[in-house]
Amino acid sequence: MTENQTLSHHTPMMQQYLKLKAENPDILLFYRMGDFYELFYDDAKKASQLLDISLTKRGASAGEPIPMAGVPYHAVEGYLAKLISLGESVAICEQIGDPATSKGPLERKVVRIVTPGTVSDERLLEDRKDNLLAAIWQEPSGYGYATLDISSGRFHVFECDNKETMQAELQRTSPVEILYPEDFKSMALIENRHGLRRRPLWEFDLNTAKQQLNMQFGTKDLIGFGVEQSIKALKAAGCLLQYVKDTQKTSLPHIRSIIKECHDKFIILDAATRRNLEITENLSGTTENTVASILDRTQTAMGSRMLKRWLHAPIRDLMMLNQRQTSICELQNHYHDIQPLLKQIGDIERILARLALRSARPRDFARLRDSYNILPVLQQSLKHIENPYLIALASHINSFDDIAALLNESIIEAPPVLIRDGGVIAPGYNAELDELRALSAGATSYLDQLEIRERQTLGIDTLKIGFNAVHGYYIQISRGQSHLAPIHYTRRQTLKNAERYIIPELKEYEDKVLTSKGKALALEKSLYDELFDRLLPHLDSMLKSAESLAELDVLATLAERSETLNYCCPKLIAEKGIHIENGRHLVVENVLSEPFIANSLNLSPQRRMLIITGPNMGGKSTYMRQTALIVLLAYMGSFVPATQASIGPIDRIFTRIGASDDLASGRSTFMVEMTETANIMHNATEHSLVLMDEIGRGTSTYDGLSLAWACVESLANQTKAMTLFATHYFELTQLPESIAGVHNVHFDAIEHDNTIAFMHTVADGAASKSFGIAVAGLAGVPNSILKRAKQKLKELEALSKNSSHSHVDSSQLNFITEPEVSEVEMALRTIDPDSLTPKQALEALYKLKNLL
Repeated sequence: MTENQTLSHHTPMMQQYLKLKAENPDILLFYRMGDFYELFYDDAKKASQLLDISLTKRGASAGEPIPMAGVPYHAVEGYLAKLISLGESVAICEQIGDPATSKGPLERKVVRIVTPGTVSDERLLEDRKDNLLAAIWQEPSGYGYATLDISSGRFHVFECDNKETMQAELQRTSPVEILYPEDFKSMALIENRHGLRRRPLWEFDLNTAKQQLNMQFGTKDLIGFGVEQSIKALKAAGCLLQYVKDTQKTSLPHIRSIIKECHDKFIILDAATRRNLEITENLSGTTENTVASILDRTQTAMGSRMLKRWLHAPIRDLMMLNQRQTSICELQNHYHDIQPLLKQIGDIERILARLALRSARPRDFARLRDSYNILPVLQQSLKHIENPYLIALASHINSFDDIAALLNESIIEAPPVLIRDGGVIAPGYNAELDELRALSAGATSYLDQLEIRERQTLGIDTLKIGFNAVHGYYIQISRGQSHLAPIHYTRRQTLKNAERYIIPELKEYEDKVLTSKGKALALEKSLYDELFDRLLPHLDSMLKSAESLAELDVLATLAERSETLNYCCPKLIAEKGIHIENGRHLVVENVLSEPFIANSLNLSPQRRMLIITGPNMGGKSTYMRQTALIVLLAYMGSFVPATQASIGPIDRIFTRIGASDDLASGRSTFMVEMTETANIMHNATEHSLVLMDEIGRGTSTYDGLSLAWACVESLANQTKAMTLFATHYFELTQLPESIAGVHNVHFDAIEHDNTIAFMHTVADGAASKSFGIAVAGLAGVPNSILKRAKQKLKELEALSKNSSHSHVDSSQLNFITEPEVSEVEMALRTIDPDSLTPKQALEALYKLKNLL
């Protein structure tokens, strides 16, 4: 059966629906019918489950009842928000035909497609979090990756040659929707993410991508953006841009450039490090007790999003870092004046994106107006600033007096949500609109006078004049008095207890009023559209201003945080090393009820590795993490929680702290630990900061000790990275005797009976013991077990030659560096080749073969 034959069995309206659905087969179709968006067939069944709405049936088409579900037009944003959060996409189909002239079903078409990565509506977005659409491409030489924030126009591309780096970039950007080619080879990278969209290979074509991008930017080539040779990234970017054009069905003037992310400009953080440092999300997957939760006191949503981007992308540009530091220093004297003004500024960045997409609503214009009314006052408060960088920032913010004046004149103080019913354009803005409004507004006094006149003329006290959306204006007389209606009263509607009439005079006035109302609404919508045309030429300067406002907000926030939380300005030095006096963990110190105990750190080429020992809960992990966070904050330009800090060049931060099973990928705790360890060993350099905690604990004692020993040797001798290595293998504390640059430090504790008190203070030298049994007692392990454990510990220590320190002699560890002699090797040593006959030599060869 052909498609036309199949469709012919359906009603005309369902034929129209099925044709539109065939064009959007994989996404939900919201089909506009009057005041509702309806869904049919499988879409209805799916939506009823996802949205918890009723599933009904609508008549029959092709002889079968049609499953149907619907949502009210006026409340659609709430339903869309829920679907978007679940990773679903929706095609919005509107009625575009004129009911007066349409024969058959009203003409409809899909006006936009709402997907998780392309939403710009205010209610569908988290205001303090970036909303990124991404595309990924893979070749034997590596990966190409592109991201777009349609709500700001930021368009970035990235290339890498290995899976670990790609995984880290996915973790950093955290896209809500990912486009991937149908033959993508690394599905394990993305399969657990929401919003996956499989795309045909031709959408990743290089020539098409270049053509699309040049058309978007109005350029002949992409050389000026520095991406001409980034073939893999361009393929991803081309697919992404085409997808956005297909879904938005409008031009995208706010996407003005493309930026290539370069590794050498940023400190690289792998996926495990981002997770372990709990930058914007803690290990439980929430935002509580994270670095961002402590630092983010920004006054604007766009400032909050920028702060999080800075945290996830620490930079290595010393000039830019110095500018940020000096700006924060000066703003410590001014943030009290600046922050209250910033708080009154709306999310200009996203308002401008909706302006560019011509989807801005009346309240967007009102917020833009209110924000621009504040800018002259903000500029005045910045006049006392002397820092050159802040002066330049203030100049980019501008004042936009002309736009503020236009919006003050054109938009009422508190406009409605939608332009649909009018009432948005302010009185006095357009004389013709004021005249039409006056005409329709005058209806009230005229009708009051008409009602009084007719009551007196007919002597009917209950007579009243009203208006009905279906029947228009009417004169209503009770059923008992309807016999008094004169002959020129024409019956318009009969009710249970009343009759409604129309007279020629009222009908004439009705036509006049309704015409004026229709004209007023049409003119108001036209004036509203005209606002887009008048503002769009200024889009570039307004976007730059929004970005500068966000940066001022971030810098003012960091100034406030540095003063409130007692942070110091770190020195970024050219020499390799990290020197921190009285460093603190910025999150832990804010959640502790008691005072945080600060600790110092000294790393240099001559002291490049610290082997950290001490009890569980003694402070090792906090000490390591606070070091990484202080370095991260310093390289985002912030002040740091310490009394003094000097930090040399850093290219990467690695953390191998804590572990859990990755059951979805079939990896045990130990396998996860070794995978992360392998990543460090392959990628760390002498300028990396490496934090390793309890390497080897997931396997047998000698296996684990051997692996830990080998890792220490490699990091200290070959890589020469700055390393903090926490361990419970006391045998490793002997390494400083044989390897230059390795030093012992420890956290101590005081033990009494089955309890323990942690000192939380770092000191030179190795810990005297591990305190494991005491910690078990603190956790509530029964006394009988603790008693037996102590007894067994004494027995085991008695077996050791170094029972006093629970250490083994260095010679006992030769198994790590000196492999056991094999039987083949021993046999070879007994053979004298010169004394063997040919037959004996052959027999010896057979013997060796058998030994293998």
